[in-house]
Amino acid sequence: MDLSRRLAISYYKTIATINEPHKIYLVQHLESQKIYVKKILDVYNIYIYEYLHNHPINGTPKIIDYCEEGDQLTIIEEYISGCSLQEKIQNHSLSLNDILSYMQDICDVVDQLHSITPAVIHRDIKPSNVVITNYNRAVLLDFNAAKYYSSSSTEDTILLGTQGYAAPEQYGFGSSTPQTDIYSLGIMLKEMLISANLNFAEYATVIQKSTQINPAERYQSIKDFKKALSAKTDSKLLITPSSNPGSFTPPGFRSKKIWKMFVASIYYIFISWLCLTLQVKNVSGVALWFEKIFLLAMFLFVPIGCFNYRDVQKFMPLCKYKNRFVRYLGIALLNVVVIFGLFLILFVVETVFFNL
Repeated sequence: MDLSRRLAISYYKTIATINEPHKIYLVQHLESQKIYVKKILDVYNIYIYEYLHNHPINGTPKIIDYCEEGDQLTIIEEYISGCSLQEKIQNHSLSLNDILSYMQDICDVVDQLHSITPAVIHRDIKPSNVVITNYNRAVLLDFNAAKYYSSSSTEDTILLGTQGYAAPEQYGFGSSTPQTDIYSLGIMLKEMLISANLNFAEYATVIQKSTQINPAERYQSIKDFKKALSAKTDSKLLITPSSNPGSFTPPGFRSKKIWKMFVASIYYIFISWLCLTLQVKNVSGVALWFEKIFLLAMFLFVPIGCFNYRDVQKFMPLCKYKNRFVRYLGIALLNVVVIFGLFLILFVVETVFFNL
């Protein structure tokens, strides 16, 4: 046992119990006073947690500390504020837009896991292991059932997973593969659509293929699953790669649609020309260039705020409301606040440095 890790774990004080049967607690670091989640695991793969600690995966809680003692592993992980996807399903509070957005988020996480060499198979994807944050993003939890994929393995040595979501091979009919997680995603998609009282006939082929008994008949990669789901989705919904908050592709180019890229190009060219040719009476030199740059930033923020580039709308909670009027009001307020802030910064800079 690593004494330094044991000492590090001792710095976390339990302040509340989240789930006693599963040994999950809310803890606070004695020095920083920050809040974390503490889990004591009886079944786990320590190599998975070592990897996640050293290589954090976007869309999962960060592993802060861990310590193995005897046959148990204690982990300290980032606290994610929000509610579980299971609660939303039970409360029937999902829209189609929500469902597709959450599926995109979870698929992005699984894609990262499956891209590791060898691939990490989560093996317990289910609504209770998904937290919906206050900014309406889906985060995948609980890696105690996860394992590294092995092409030489013929069957799982330990039967793990949750009934209803676990693929047949998790019950001894074969070995877990990336298709195991795809099976769980198909089940979860179906459950969300039913909860929302939506006709999922349009997605029936995706669900059916992803939940085949034989893994060879399912989608062979998470990218194939995402592509099939995107093909069934209206372009106005949040299932396209453009909804990925981690993408640096500017608004207008994320969907790869020709007409959108054309319109965006005209807009960017026009505002660039407008700002570069700007002339202001009694202002010249460096001061004039400052005004041009700030004016360009103001024009650029309009599509950034309206189309949620890099998930900027998370800074204005109103943008995440389901009510369309409130959501649009939040987007408008976000643009006003940022543009006013830029005006204020420009005014201060010109007053202090240029005496304008």
